[in-house]
Amino acid sequence: MKFKEKIGTLHLWLGLSSGLVVFIVSITGCLYAFQVEIQELTQSYRHVESRTAPFLPPSELRKIAEAQVPGKKIHGVQYEGNSRAAFVSFYDFDPLYYYLVYINPYSGEVLKTKNMSHDFFYQVLQGHFYLWLPATIGQPVVATSCLIFVIMLITGMVLWWPKKNKAKQRFTIKWNARWRRKNYDLHNVIGFYSLWITLVLALTGLVWGFQWFSTGVYLLAGGDKAAIYEEQASGPATEIALTQPVDQLWLKLREENPTAQILEVHFPENDTLSIAATINPDRSTYWKADYRFFDQYTLQEIDAKQVYGRFDKATSADKLIRMNYDIHTGAILGLPGKILAFLASLVAASLPVTGFLIWWGRRNKEKAEKAVSQADLIALPDRKGAQRIPVLK
Repeated sequence: MKFKEKIGTLHLWLGLSSGLVVFIVSITGCLYAFQVEIQELTQSYRHVESRTAPFLPPSELRKIAEAQVPGKKIHGVQYEGNSRAAFVSFYDFDPLYYYLVYINPYSGEVLKTKNMSHDFFYQVLQGHFYLWLPATIGQPVVATSCLIFVIMLITGMVLWWPKKNKAKQRFTIKWNARWRRKNYDLHNVIGFYSLWITLVLALTGLVWGFQWFSTGVYLLAGGDKAAIYEEQASGPATEIALTQPVDQLWLKLREENPTAQILEVHFPENDTLSIAATINPDRSTYWKADYRFFDQYTLQEIDAKQVYGRFDKATSADKLIRMNYDIHTGAILGLPGKILAFLASLVAASLPVTGFLIWWGRRNKEKAEKAVSQADLIALPDRKGAQRIPVLK
């Protein structure tokens, strides 16, 4: 086989094996692209009237929220500014549950209690990450299909690469042609124009999909820390216990970061873990956030030897890994970036469909040509000499 024929065969079978997963992941990516903007417009409980009164501390919001979802394990309390509701999150992996309780931070009024398993965008995200399967099954399938998709984009570029006398037709769609030709042009031309954005989406997806890929990217960029988020251990318990240490820390961080758009504090899950806090100056992205850890007994800050630590200590390699989500969603470029990510995801979803139609059309064409070539042969008469096989014209 010639080189391009081998590449074509590889492209075909990889596409048939991963096409459905790529389609689902891409479509759910499209649906999730503007989830922030849609929720801001349709969920009024996210907003409150701004007041001059002080916020209720995290311990008070915790008590209010726990009355709404008794028996659930608290994850954290997040404040989002003077005109927005605070929310308390409850999460556990086994058994799996995820609740958000939205509260007016001035009055303590419960605005909304959400079981996230019933939330539309949460379910879209579950499909995007796990195909709505258990994480231990769905995540490897999605990650492997994402890797196959990267290979397909590369092999597709090789197949697209035109000869000198056919360069023009590789850049345009022949709209007045028959549907098979239009479908072929859609697959090739639109795939080419969106290649680099689609490739970026796929590669940033691989950072989540495979730990070896994430670590490899980080090390190649010059990183020397742990590339994953890890809770930090607290120091040994002291005889002098602080009163409401999370509240004390929250007040301290508010004073230090008066312009922060997000301030989240996490209650330690046990006696050995630190208090984790996230301070984000920009609600629309995540990469600039400070991830800080404090001893729950002394409130001494713990230096985290990982990518997710203080932003002012982040290296270029750290920032690259931190940017992964914002690059993947396009949020790194604001609304224009999200539009680009949406369109690229839409194209990615179309490629398995148009590619399958190309294969199906060729397969049926070959069958038809084979049938015609056989029927065109003049058949010998049967033993009685009375009948012949009809000839197709």
